[in-house]
Amino acid sequence: MTSSYDPNATSGPHQSDTMPDSHFKKGTYKDESDLTLHDSEVGSSKAPADNMLVVLGYQSELARTRSTLQVAFMSFVLSSIPFGLSTTFSYPLVGGGPAAIIWGWVGVSLIIVCVAVSLGEITSVYPTAGGVYYQAYMLSPPGCRKLLAWICGWSYTLGNVIITLAVNFGLALFIGGCVNIFKDSEGNNVFAAEPYQIFLIFLAITLLCNAVSSLGNKWLPILDTFAIFWTFAGVLAIIVCVLAIAKEGRNSSRYVWGGFVNDSGWTDGWAFCVGLLQAAYATSATGMVISMCEEVKQPSTQVPKALVGTVLLNLVAGVVFLVPLVYVLPDIAALLADPSGQPVPAILASAVGSKGGAFALTIPLIVLGIICGIGCTTAASRCTWAFSRDGAIPGSHLWKQVNPTLGVPLNAMMLSMIVQIALGCIYFGSAAAYNAFSGVGVIFLTVSYAIPIFASMLNNRKQLVGAPFHMGAFGAFCNWISIGWSLLAVPLFCMPSAIPVTLNSMNYASAVYAGFMLIVMVWYYAWGRKNYQGPPQEDHEILQ
Repeated sequence: MTSSYDPNATSGPHQSDTMPDSHFKKGTYKDESDLTLHDSEVGSSKAPADNMLVVLGYQSELARTRSTLQVAFMSFVLSSIPFGLSTTFSYPLVGGGPAAIIWGWVGVSLIIVCVAVSLGEITSVYPTAGGVYYQAYMLSPPGCRKLLAWICGWSYTLGNVIITLAVNFGLALFIGGCVNIFKDSEGNNVFAAEPYQIFLIFLAITLLCNAVSSLGNKWLPILDTFAIFWTFAGVLAIIVCVLAIAKEGRNSSRYVWGGFVNDSGWTDGWAFCVGLLQAAYATSATGMVISMCEEVKQPSTQVPKALVGTVLLNLVAGVVFLVPLVYVLPDIAALLADPSGQPVPAILASAVGSKGGAFALTIPLIVLGIICGIGCTTAASRCTWAFSRDGAIPGSHLWKQVNPTLGVPLNAMMLSMIVQIALGCIYFGSAAAYNAFSGVGVIFLTVSYAIPIFASMLNNRKQLVGAPFHMGAFGAFCNWISIGWSLLAVPLFCMPSAIPVTLNSMNYASAVYAGFMLIVMVWYYAWGRKNYQGPPQEDHEILQ
């Protein structure tokens, strides 16, 4: 067998190697070491993970610097559970109260474990930065694989970008709420939080995250490691302070573990479901770490383990963070009436009885939010770069470039940043913009995760036989749970959190999602159907 691989060539939409069938036969694929190519085949000695990437159709352009723990830490940072749960705390307060806060979190986390297992199995076979987009193409039937990959790729890319936007914008709103712990002599907020002020804070956060991600790429694993210890220290400080002081007393255990409050106007069951947006948003970034596969030393085993292990860690961290807050939860109606829309700062202020002390307890959450924004910025840039590498995004020749000095896809990162800032301007027209960002981000990522999982199920999971991370019957069970969750989550997060609906309470996620998908499909039939070829495909027939 001779190889067409040119180690000096520029990566493009059709660069791949004609590899022998033995690389893909059922039961023969164990890990990266099984894909070691001879020098006569590729022209140079390659690390096992890079050899696998050659088999999948690409050359390695990014440095593999992350270990198993480091990729797990980054996966943890992408969710940043205490911060993510804090910025969306109002959702379960409206729909469900304590029951939705605690049991909603536990229930959704267990479902996301199934999603992580499902994605981990597939990623162990196709570990590329294209993530679920590449997987969707490889697993879908030949007659519709290009269209499904197009939909999945755009959903995954837009989901990464919009979730990054939601993180940074949520942090801006959260900072405003933290500052307004302090009141003037008349009891009014000291910070007006005008739209332009929130936007400027968001802009500063976005620029900071992009600067750190692009200029400090080699230090990011250290930052992610720091975030783990910072999170534990911050959560411990919050727990100890609110439970030890509890200035306004503690709620009964019966209220904490079984109290149900429905101020949404929906029926109780549906109100509880709508309140799940808090947990769904906090866990939506689970699959974003797949885009880091080409910077991980052994992606076929490390990334799946990080996916599943991090969700389990997040489940515990979320319970440890939420339960103390519910024990000191003040009057829910008063929290919802707070104009900042950020209940957690008010909960802390009520619990510790000191505005300065409460503000100090929010600092760990703010720092964690910045680190989360940096992680999301990094993942979104890799996803955008990988999709551009296959020629799917207009101007792909610009976005698929890797900056030789920084070693990162800088152009793709700047494109993602520009899109985020442009979408952030919507806040000038509607204060409900953040709700739309968080909701539509969850929808896009949920759709992108479901497509390859469903495609694998249609093939009776035959591509997973012999994979390094194969979970057998449990994996099949997780597939069904994942698809069931997707069918619930997409319509659920298009619903307003309360009725009757006002301009500010309307959930515009459905309109934003429909608008984006309309543009995506028009672009496909106007240009993509004839010009977009999908990932490198010479050997796809072998996998069917």
